Amino acid sequence: MAQFFEIHPESPQLRLIHRAVEIIRKGGVIVYPTDSSYAIACHIGDKQALDKIRRIRQLDDKHNFTLVCKDLAQVSMFTKIGNDAFRLIKALTPGAFTFILDATREVPRRLQHPKKKTVGIRIPDHPVAQLLVQELGEPLFSSTLMLPGEEEALTDPYEIRNKLEHELDLVIDAGIIESEQTTIIGFSGNGAEIIRQGKGLAPMLDRRGAYRHDG
Repeated sequence: MAQFFEIHPESPQLRLIHRAVEIIRKGGVIVYPTDSSYAIACHIGDKQALDKIRRIRQLDDKHNFTLVCKDLAQVSMFTKIGNDAFRLIKALTPGAFTFILDATREVPRRLQHPKKKTVGIRIPDHPVAQLLVQELGEPLFSSTLMLPGEEEALTDPYEIRNKLEHELDLVIDAGIIESEQTTIIGFSGNGAEIIRQGKGLAPMLDRRGAYRHDG
């Protein structure tokens, strides 16, 4: 049976954040708020919890997974980030973006794309998400809470609890969050490319998604 914490979306209660982090560290699967939707998450190193998320979302091994990080220093530990990527991510975060980068050895292989060896990175602009990864001290494995057959993430924490209370260890209620896709940006030898335009706006990228270099 999932626990249910009502956490203020702008001024999160630190005692509840600490309890949520304890649940994550003990192998729990949680639902928490981001700046684009509710997401489902677990500890980066917990295979059993990750397998449960795969089962809930019915994901195959080709799915691109995401690590939610607290800052660029943490991003640079888990990805091979070049100067252009560093500057762009710094300019756009925190925000509703997912960046696809080459993973380092710090990322468990089961979280990497099996062929490309890439991983998604997020630094969301939501106080609850930010405090969770800050108090956890390491990235949070995360995936949008979109159930099989649905085209949008669940928006109401009470509905989430009713549908998944026997699958989850914790639901964090931060109010209704209307589901919006993040903007996905990938990096290659040619610079940055918008793979999917979503909520996040990147004015420094041209309409074709190519990165405009200065000079």
